[in-house]
Amino acid sequence: MRKFDSIMIANRGEIALRVIRTAKALGYKTIAVYSEVDAHAPHVAVADDAICIGPGPVSESYLNIARLLDAARKSGAQAIHPGYGFLSENAAFAREVESAGLTFIGPTPEAIDLMGNKAAAKRRMMAAGVPCVPGYEGEDQADAAFVAAAQKIGYPVMVKAAAGGGGRGMRLVTTPKDLSAALRTARSEARNAFGSDELILEKAIQRPRHVEIQVIADQHGTVLHLGERDCSVQRRHQKVVEEAPCPVMTATLRERMGASAVEAARSIGYRGAGTIEFLLDESGEFYFLEMNTRIQVEHPVTELVTGLDIVTLQIAVAEGRTLDMRQSDVRLNGHAIEVRLYAEDPGNDFLPVTGTILHWTPAQGEGVRIDSGIVSGQEISPHYDPMLAKIIAWGQTRDDALARLITAVSSSELFGLKSNKSFLAEILMHPAFRRGEVTTAFLGENPTLGAAVAPAAEVMAGATVLQFRAERERMHDKAIVQRSELLDWSSGKRAVWRCAYDSTPGIETEIVVSPRGQAAYEVTLGDDQFNVFVVTHTASHAVCDINGRRWSFAFVTPSPETIHLSTGTHTYELRNKLATAQDDDQATRQGRVVAAMHGMLVEIFVAVGDRVSKGDRLAILEAMKMQHELRADIDGTVSTLPVAAGDQVAAGDLIVELAVIV
Repeated sequence: MRKFDSIMIANRGEIALRVIRTAKALGYKTIAVYSEVDAHAPHVAVADDAICIGPGPVSESYLNIARLLDAARKSGAQAIHPGYGFLSENAAFAREVESAGLTFIGPTPEAIDLMGNKAAAKRRMMAAGVPCVPGYEGEDQADAAFVAAAQKIGYPVMVKAAAGGGGRGMRLVTTPKDLSAALRTARSEARNAFGSDELILEKAIQRPRHVEIQVIADQHGTVLHLGERDCSVQRRHQKVVEEAPCPVMTATLRERMGASAVEAARSIGYRGAGTIEFLLDESGEFYFLEMNTRIQVEHPVTELVTGLDIVTLQIAVAEGRTLDMRQSDVRLNGHAIEVRLYAEDPGNDFLPVTGTILHWTPAQGEGVRIDSGIVSGQEISPHYDPMLAKIIAWGQTRDDALARLITAVSSSELFGLKSNKSFLAEILMHPAFRRGEVTTAFLGENPTLGAAVAPAAEVMAGATVLQFRAERERMHDKAIVQRSELLDWSSGKRAVWRCAYDSTPGIETEIVVSPRGQAAYEVTLGDDQFNVFVVTHTASHAVCDINGRRWSFAFVTPSPETIHLSTGTHTYELRNKLATAQDDDQATRQGRVVAAMHGMLVEIFVAVGDRVSKGDRLAILEAMKMQHELRADIDGTVSTLPVAAGDQVAAGDLIVELAVIV
């Protein structure tokens, strides 16, 4: 036994808070680490001790092994929990931790090395008799070798980073002509994300489910599985929704998949928590995909249906204790579903966004669990993954869990930056998801999910009244003498307040608000007229009667010209153009390709004077761990190119300017 009494969490955000919560409950001293931009992050405030490990960029902080080990030495930490992401699957880090005389709460460096390389892992699994997808895992990394292998396997194929995960370095190739470009992009993304550009090929299984088995193993030969999770709802090969158990799982199939997962872990002498990921096809056959040698983002759904705390199990195994249970002791109760709340813009190809969280209030309710690492007023940095929180719900049945989760997503309030909240609600309410019929092709087959929805006229009317009242209060606070009971009254002609929201690009409808007595308003929107009565009103919530129908709003008004407002499953940011006098002339922006977010320019494909066509690739911007292509929006000639490959750019910075070809 290797007993320890203090744990340093070499991570940040939601997973750092998650580990701290369990470690504290077990009586361990907890030590947080943080970058300079995370100095006021929640995980820093909650831990018993905290050490700064450097500037914001991950290479200088959360990925800097020397600084992490120095923090452990300064704080007196005896063990290190890596969380997920960052160095959690870095064998060199695990070795350095153990060499420093500390306990690494995770698998052995040898297991991380083996399973962290998709090619080596697949070869080992085939030797262990675990079903695997046909593919190419050869050492010859020349394009010609991949071309030959793809022809033998048959299209479509998946190009994958051998050392990768999380969808990075992964490309679907449907025809031979696209393979060369996919290899080039995947190598670049893999090299930047994982430090290795080694690739593998796999046969693309059409419309499979992504089903993974949670395993836990101690150092005394016990290997158990904790059931499965269905993670089929994915975008860009990154999971969006996860649930346990899988909707199509049978007892026989669970036994077969569980046995394969246990054998996979046993064959490499695994210890700790890990996940064996499989593809499950429509015929019920399953194939090994990869192993994640760490705790997973989606582990809460397994915890909710098994009643087990996976972090507790990790710590017990790391101390050398024996798992005090058998496979027959693991029982599944009810159903749990999780969604990942991201800072991203569904209306702009789901690009990550940065900014300040003006207001965050997570939902509460029976069976609801929210794992987040954010607070109101926090700045979301471009340096890290855009996931903000995980919203999870448990129910005795899948329908119960789903109903609770829809309510929890809808009632969680997030204002200040764009998110995928409405997109998540749409997925959960989709008939195919409700029936449990989705595969990894689901989001690709439903491209309109997440499309921007203009607010209803009633929402616009309610927003205008709430913003008018906020501005009225600001003016009242500045007034020297004015009785509050006289607000909304005028002794002269009828008082009006005008605005024009930019809710729909290119459409500006003037809205006129006229108070009709305290809490009553007449709102004119184009040819429509609404009678709005404010039933209840607080600083961030209101109930309004609008033409005889009750509407509930959550909102913030950070400035006289802006209101952030949510009702039901939708959230809107409305700007009054009459107050801001913004120029929304699209023509003035055509040909100006700007960075949609902070990041680094990995490649630039054009030079000044080059002629390009609409849709041509101009550059690749790497931000929040992903690479994003910047393309021409018109036919033109490159007239301005103020940047170079390797440059760091901010959101809104000009990358390329095109002159229209006359």
